[in-house]
Amino acid sequence: MTIKNWFLKGFLHKEDGIDGILVTVGLCIIALLLCVVMKDSLTAFIQTIVNALQTKATSILTGV
Repeated sequence: MTIKNWFLKGFLHKEDGIDGILVTVGLCIIALLLCVVMKDSLTAFIQTIVNALQTKATSILTGV
C-alpha cells in the first residue's frame, strides 16, 4: 500500500453518523435561545446600526 493510498483511506474516509446533524441542531437551539433572551438588546443594537447608516447616507447625499 502506497503512502498516498494509506492517506486517502485513513483521512478522507467518511463514516455514517449523526454528529453533523446534532451539531447543527444544537447551534440552532443556542441561536434561538439567544434571540429570545437578548431580544431587547438585539433590538437596540440593530436600531443603533440603522440610525448610524441613515446618518451616514444623509451626509453622503447632502454632500456635507
